[in-house]
Amino acid sequence: MNIRSLLEGAYRAALEAAGPAQLLAPHLNAPHLNAEKPDFILAFGKAALPMARAALAAFPGVQTLVIAPKDSEHLELPAEAHLMLSSHPVPDASSVAAAHAALTRLGALKEEQHALVLVSGGGSALMAAPDGVTLEHKQALTRALLRAGADIGEINTVRKHLSHVKGGRLAAATRARVTALLISDVVGDDPSVIASGPTVPDRTTFAQALAVLDHYGISAPEVRGHFQAGVAGRVPETPDHLPHVTNTVIGSNRHLLEAAQAYLEGQGMRAVILSDSFEGEARELARAHAAIARSVQRHGSPARPPVVLLSGGEATVTLRGDGVGGRNQEFALALLLALGERGLHVLSAGSDGVDGSSPAAGAFLTPDSLVRARAAGLDARAFLARNDSGSFFAALHDGLVTGPSGHNLNDLRLIAVESLEP
Repeated sequence: MNIRSLLEGAYRAALEAAGPAQLLAPHLNAPHLNAEKPDFILAFGKAALPMARAALAAFPGVQTLVIAPKDSEHLELPAEAHLMLSSHPVPDASSVAAAHAALTRLGALKEEQHALVLVSGGGSALMAAPDGVTLEHKQALTRALLRAGADIGEINTVRKHLSHVKGGRLAAATRARVTALLISDVVGDDPSVIASGPTVPDRTTFAQALAVLDHYGISAPEVRGHFQAGVAGRVPETPDHLPHVTNTVIGSNRHLLEAAQAYLEGQGMRAVILSDSFEGEARELARAHAAIARSVQRHGSPARPPVVLLSGGEATVTLRGDGVGGRNQEFALALLLALGERGLHVLSAGSDGVDGSSPAAGAFLTPDSLVRARAAGLDARAFLARNDSGSFFAALHDGLVTGPSGHNLNDLRLIAVESLEP
């Protein structure tokens, strides 16, 4: 097996071993469920379909609502499951309809009943129930916060106070006991951040949300009016206590990395996990990874070659151009330039099978990628400058195209490092 095939094999094996159904199965008979058949199942997010199928295999006949992205891989569901396809990453009318369906179904349950809620990343867009403003106002505000440089914590504080589902309000809509099982797509695996925490108590306030707008000088009069009503007590706060809910994170990026490591070591290749918590600009992360790879080659630190370095987390991309691509391909293109002509075998791909605006999940590098690009008349720096990594790797036939995977465990980067030739 060549190195490129080895890296692709590790990616695919990790997706299979850390699949939503595999992650969920051990928890369906866990003590907090008491092997009790729930009265209703709600599954939403990018992994909603496989999670719902696994739950219904354990609890056949339970009425189930599944809210999944419109481009989801087609999976047959039993007749008791109702599937609603919704919009991601930008919510639309289908997202609003899905949120209201979830609120209605949960709200109809009685106090002595039990709901099993299966949460995965992407749920924030797939269920949108604006409170106090229109969906258009909320979308415009999110864009303004992103342009202003607000971090995810600040954005979530604002969004949770403009929603009937986020910030614990979904769970607050029912009197039934709720068991929520979550697959994390966020660094740190904070349940209150996954899908904007619809089943998790919220510690933020209307006053804090208003302070975010003040800090970034955002006017948004409709939003401000709603927040001021909340501060004055005319609109209920997000719930900071949900005694009828149990939240458990059952899967994370670490599971993906460990599954890839196990596959590689089973193939006789040493593999070292650097971290599951890398964050920051894709270009900066690429330079850091290049430095680590060169340290391995020159000094045998933090590992001796040959070795595959594994890393996870989530990069960000500041858009400067109008090209096609995503954070994984941007990382790969920046890493290509950082490594230069003495390149390495690399794969950087998203576990959800979609990388930004391109049809690829990610991209490969080979030791001669830069040489091949120059021979094809491709200026790597120009492609990077216009955020067009997807077009660059498509031209080299080095994109990894898988289609939506039904996963959402963040990103997987594999860097194969061999000894420097004398």
